[in-house]
Amino acid sequence: MKKIYIAGSGGMLGDAFYHEFKNDYVLKCSDLDDSEQWITKLDFRNYNAYKNEVLEFNPDYLFHLGAHTDLEFCENNIEDTYNTNTLSVENAVLIANALDIPLLYISTAGIFDGSKDWFDDWDLPNPICHYARSKYAGEVYVQNNSKRYLILRAGWMMGGGPKKDKKFVSKIMKQLKAGKKELYVVNDKLGTPTYTCDFAKNTKLLLEKEIWGLYNLVCGGLTGRFEVAQEILNFFSLSEQINVKEVSSDFFKDEYFAPRPGSERLVNSKLNIRNFNIMRDWKVCLKDYLSSSYSDYLN
Repeated sequence: MKKIYIAGSGGMLGDAFYHEFKNDYVLKCSDLDDSEQWITKLDFRNYNAYKNEVLEFNPDYLFHLGAHTDLEFCENNIEDTYNTNTLSVENAVLIANALDIPLLYISTAGIFDGSKDWFDDWDLPNPICHYARSKYAGEVYVQNNSKRYLILRAGWMMGGGPKKDKKFVSKIMKQLKAGKKELYVVNDKLGTPTYTCDFAKNTKLLLEKEIWGLYNLVCGGLTGRFEVAQEILNFFSLSEQINVKEVSSDFFKDEYFAPRPGSERLVNSKLNIRNFNIMRDWKVCLKDYLSSSYSDYLN
């Protein structure tokens, strides 16, 4: 069995990767958060510690997953953001090159500026906040310095369940759990949900086919925050009981002050052309996710 070192595996995506790959590969997973028994503690910002542990494991692939993804945190902690989201990626490239192995780097739809309704794999990024800028800088470094790599751009992540999900679905579910009868949801932010389980499966396909390069990797269908919230209520048959109010992003400007593009919708153009797109429609994935992770959450 081939071996994969997965750095930054403590979050929702790392959880999906672990469960997708564990039966077919020998894994070593690390993170600052080592609360799972299958995770060892490591700060990948520490180049020597990162390098020594990966070299000792001697993997066939290096997956670099972790990053600061809270946009407000990134705006307030700029040096930490670039150290974590950019310099650590340079660490990963140097280590992968030393072992002559492929590197997986996770990027984001947030690197685009929202100037178009949707973006394909060849549109030029123009990040408008420090989170996006730090992630795009990682993209550029990987492309310019890696021998073999996969750069996969994710959209609005959903996965991990109540324990690990810190994104939009979880925030809606927590409000429902708290008994809120009125939800305020923005109607001016467009994007593409990305189910972590599908993301991991499609990554595995690309890895095994050795189709290296940069790819958009999101669920099918274009949507917005408001429609996602409506679908969640529909799933739990709460549409008649919960009032969803459409608001503009200005409604949350104090809490969510980091600049965000009006549209960060992606389409998987390269995967479609190569016939390697196995990502399902976002509505199908949302139902799958809610039924598997939140079926008893509101009881």
